[in-house]
Amino acid sequence: MTILKLQNIHYISDNTNIINGINLDINEGECISIVGPSGSGKSTLLKLCSDLISPSQGDLFFKNKNYKEYNPTELRKKISYCVQIPYLFGETVYDNLSYPFETRKEDVNKIKILEYLYKFNLDESYINKDVNSLSGGEKQRIALIRNLIYKPEILLLDEVTSALDKDNLKIVEGIIKDMNKSGTTVIWITHNIEQSKSIFNRKITIEDGIIENEEELN
Repeated sequence: MTILKLQNIHYISDNTNIINGINLDINEGECISIVGPSGSGKSTLLKLCSDLISPSQGDLFFKNKNYKEYNPTELRKKISYCVQIPYLFGETVYDNLSYPFETRKEDVNKIKILEYLYKFNLDESYINKDVNSLSGGEKQRIALIRNLIYKPEILLLDEVTSALDKDNLKIVEGIIKDMNKSGTTVIWITHNIEQSKSIFNRKITIEDGIIENEEELN
């Protein structure tokens, strides 16, 4: 089943064509890597898919329903976007990890938060840490946990392991792979060639705002 469809998508910013007529079908349960040179439109493509920006031309469909027919807030709960440079708000890690519960008007599940911290090789002490004291890799993992506490139907990842060491990289890849196996569709931008082939079933190369190549992976 096609879960995400891009139909003749164009995006123009400051009179510059960033995305130039992309057509793409993403099937439910796929795990796809997006590669290509800097400035090729990869991040813009994920912003379009996450409904953070609207196409200049063309249409996006989630489960055969046009994005325009969805409440944006509800759509973004189903399609979760995690950026390369994480934005952590408030003062503490807790401020960030309680946020998904608060937006859904549910009680904060501290046990669930702790489970995710340990999954990502972080311990209980992180809950009350000042976000400004965290390393780049720690910030990336906290931002990921914030996105994953409620399992999305589509997970969009933009270079989210760029600040991680080898051991934590493998941990994060394993968590994402398990989520994909349990039903979450994953689209992941990476510059890591080895990573782009490691856990994915398809690799898409974007250059100059168009799909230059698609490769099926084992």
